Amino acid sequence: MDSFAGSRRPVFGSIIHEFATAAHGTRDGSGAAHATLDLLRGHPHFKAYLALISVCFFWGTTYLGIRMALETIPPLALVSIRFLLSGSILLAAACWRGSPLPRGRDLRNACISGFLILGIGNGALVFAELRIPSGLAGLFITISPFWMVGLEALFPGGERLHGPTLFGMLAGLGGAALLLAPDLMGHTLSRNTLTGFLILQVGMASWSCGSIFQKRLAMKAHPIVVGSVHQLAAGMAFLPAALLAPEHPIAWTGRGIGALLYLVVFGSIVGYSSYAYALDKLPVAIVSIYPYVNSVVAVTLGWLIYSEPFGVREAVAMLVIFTGVALVKRNARKAPHSLLPSNLAPMAPPAVQNTEITMNQKSRKNI
Repeated sequence: MDSFAGSRRPVFGSIIHEFATAAHGTRDGSGAAHATLDLLRGHPHFKAYLALISVCFFWGTTYLGIRMALETIPPLALVSIRFLLSGSILLAAACWRGSPLPRGRDLRNACISGFLILGIGNGALVFAELRIPSGLAGLFITISPFWMVGLEALFPGGERLHGPTLFGMLAGLGGAALLLAPDLMGHTLSRNTLTGFLILQVGMASWSCGSIFQKRLAMKAHPIVVGSVHQLAAGMAFLPAALLAPEHPIAWTGRGIGALLYLVVFGSIVGYSSYAYALDKLPVAIVSIYPYVNSVVAVTLGWLIYSEPFGVREAVAMLVIFTGVALVKRNARKAPHSLLPSNLAPMAPPAVQNTEITMNQKSRKNI
């Protein structure tokens, strides 16, 4: 995996260099923009970077999409409907393309990991957003790598925790504590922030367990096919509860339906497929920037659309959390078997990976 990533590390720099050269050479020409765009389109990783940009933006918008959908759709129904639709569409597309489907033990394991990652993981995010702003949820979720590192250390063969990693985790948690300070000091009566934070911890722990479980499997099916099974499993697992639990009835408004369809199309289908493609084509060190951008997008949209609070305290906490996560990532990349560099999307459709992360050639041809 190190050689896979290392062989592509100069790619990003070469793109910047080529962009600058083209811009300088055609600055005075009438076709500067077209020449630069043509040059970038000809780069072998142009589509991969577009996919990464797609992930950075669309997954950041899903926090706002969830909040909008919750205005008219109860949480259990939202999780079930979203993943039943997206999983069915992805699986139907895979079958139409003739892609092999997981069977037997592989199918069972995919359903288990899908329930852990998307069912409990994304379900926790949905329930948390009943209590806390979407932007704040996006900030809290940036600490999810700490769960991955901590739980991985408990598994046989997992990377042990070291001083720099622990320091980074403590720094990031300090940023989270800064966000929780008003609730912890009794400045609010409802303590919704603390409750939402604890709900997200359950989701992040489940997401990390499911990711580690999935990572240690060697499935023959294509990652996107396995991802469709993940989504269907999560949707089906929540369906009985959505039908039987005493939730308020669904109000089929245009705003609610639009938010639901946005989550299905851009959050689950486009976002997941783009992430799988970007991870296969680009170094994981570059792909792993998306959680930072996601949180910035979530905070910005929450502030613009819902006037969610964002001031000096939130900005400082964001920087502290980012610093802590960066320290953990930097230390984890030194470990050859660490799961962190392939950091999956927090509370979003996961990048289902084989042991070596890259897709096998046979399944690549069938998708």
